Amino acid sequence: MNNCLEQLSDKFQYLFEKDLIKELCHYGQLRQYKEEDLLMEIGQTITHIPIILSGSIKIMTEDKQGGELLLYYLETGDTCAVTLNCCTRKAKSSIRALSESAAEILFIPADKMEEWIIQYTSWRNFVLESYSSRLDEMLGAIDNLVFHNLEERLLKYLKDKVWVNKSSVLNITHYQIANDLHSSRVVISRLMKKLEKEKKIIQHRNKVEILDF
Repeated sequence: MNNCLEQLSDKFQYLFEKDLIKELCHYGQLRQYKEEDLLMEIGQTITHIPIILSGSIKIMTEDKQGGELLLYYLETGDTCAVTLNCCTRKAKSSIRALSESAAEILFIPADKMEEWIIQYTSWRNFVLESYSSRLDEMLGAIDNLVFHNLEERLLKYLKDKVWVNKSSVLNITHYQIANDLHSSRVVISRLMKKLEKEKKIIQHRNKVEILDF
């Protein structure tokens, strides 16, 4: 409890009231995840709302053929708007959440969301701003998918991962990139070679160094 209060006071003292921070710690469950851990699966019943205390989470969706598509990332201080929406409608998850890096997450019981929206102005603002931010990111993802070619999408994807991971060297394979971009490994390998010739990246074994970001 004391550790939770210290963490939340440090990260959210300018965002949430002291009483809300106390309630977050009282009702919340702290969990830690390693890189590539599965947090949430498509079709899973949602009982808790995640708040990211450290690390980053990638949110994926899936088409009818089972292909994955990256929607957006969550970082410290974020929550998942899709999860919030599912909680209000008591619907099952429509997304898959994987830890992009080691992460610590506070899970809040879903039934507290509406109660706190009425009780705390800061929580209501947090929920509304989360909806707005994630909507902008999803519209950006749709725009990127529809109006940009795969090479442009690939470069943006790599730059986004540099920003999320705070490192220009990414531990990632062509297969993982292809999976996130809903493409094939062969196509991604060809485009990666092109980017390397253009001196935008340097490829290593299972690693990529991004030069153009």
